[in-house]
Amino acid sequence: MSDPWFQSLFAERIGGANYGKGTEIYKFEKIKRAKRAALAAHPERQLLDFGIGENDDMADPIVREAAKREIDKLENRGYADNGIAAFKEAAAGFMKKVFDVTLDPVTEVNHAIGSKPALAMLPACFINRGDVTLMTVPGYPVAGTHTRYYGGEVYKLPLLPENNFYPDLKSIPPEIRQRAKLLVINYPNSPTGKIATKDFYRQVIDFARTNQIIVVQDAAHILLSYDGPPLSFLQVDGAKDVGVEIHSMSKGFNMIGWRMAFVCGHAKIVQAFADVKDNCDSGQFMAIQHAARVALEHPALGDQIREKYRRRLQKLVTALQKVGFECRMPGGTYFLYVKAPKGNADRSFANAEEASQYLITEQSVVQVPWDDAGPHLRFSVTYLAKNEAEEDALMQETVARLGRLGLKF
Repeated sequence: MSDPWFQSLFAERIGGANYGKGTEIYKFEKIKRAKRAALAAHPERQLLDFGIGENDDMADPIVREAAKREIDKLENRGYADNGIAAFKEAAAGFMKKVFDVTLDPVTEVNHAIGSKPALAMLPACFINRGDVTLMTVPGYPVAGTHTRYYGGEVYKLPLLPENNFYPDLKSIPPEIRQRAKLLVINYPNSPTGKIATKDFYRQVIDFARTNQIIVVQDAAHILLSYDGPPLSFLQVDGAKDVGVEIHSMSKGFNMIGWRMAFVCGHAKIVQAFADVKDNCDSGQFMAIQHAARVALEHPALGDQIREKYRRRLQKLVTALQKVGFECRMPGGTYFLYVKAPKGNADRSFANAEEASQYLITEQSVVQVPWDDAGPHLRFSVTYLAKNEAEEDALMQETVARLGRLGLKF
């Protein structure tokens, strides 16, 4: 098939004249294809799906009822632009109630249609050609993708077990620090499950001040914190002077797909984000903002969600330990990040991707490979199970199936 007449017009940021001609397959598309192959080859075998990275339950009834009420109100038609006051006030109230962080809902909070668009838009506020965004890996790549769109560069900071899954800020070369404008971090960290400490955040704040770098802290999993009360970046003195934090309604409130988040912190950064956002979208549907307001006014809704995933993670840790994985309960998120097996009696794996494909296609055990900072696999406990009996049955099958493989580490 010949190229369309406009093939040479594609922007360089997405491949230019070669757009659509590459053979590289996106990580999660590979997993979907492997799942389909496993189901087709072994329809009789239960698929053990630990690859799903989204909540397996619906939002609380009071949130859903609020949405139903608000959708029928005439005043909720039309464009919300940069958000309704009621949602911003609820977000500020949530930050005060849960973290004892005081924010001005008018100037220091702005809604976003999910945390993904927020991470996509913030580089537009700061990145020019040749500027650098510092990003931890493994991690969510969106801010880096948009940094490159604007002609910037991404400098990767590997999250290694020997550094307790924190970035080594001291290792960043002076030339990179001089060109860096953004430091994007994510705690509780996806996929490693590491939680931040006040001491770590103080180091980040000192680094940002010394090098005049803006901090963007992605707090999408913050309500899924298991080692104690959740810790906000903005709880630490000086944090609001150097950056913003992004909060999502998805993980902590079972609002996957509702597309609601908020950016909060330094008023000038929030203003810049709002200005860029104003030129990208016209705001989330007001009925959804009102439903999210109800959720934020009831932060205890997250307690049951957190405890369910804590229970499931504890069971998965026990199961994987029985078959040879080195793992322990993570500090947060609903992910378990473990070293990938090197092989078994029949074969060896060159990296996590090979191990992952083998487990999916040959054993119908789905997980996600990460080779960014050493070969690791990410298991998620957001699988579908109606009750604890089904959870236990899934764990028993996981131990039986993986235990027969004789995995080597």
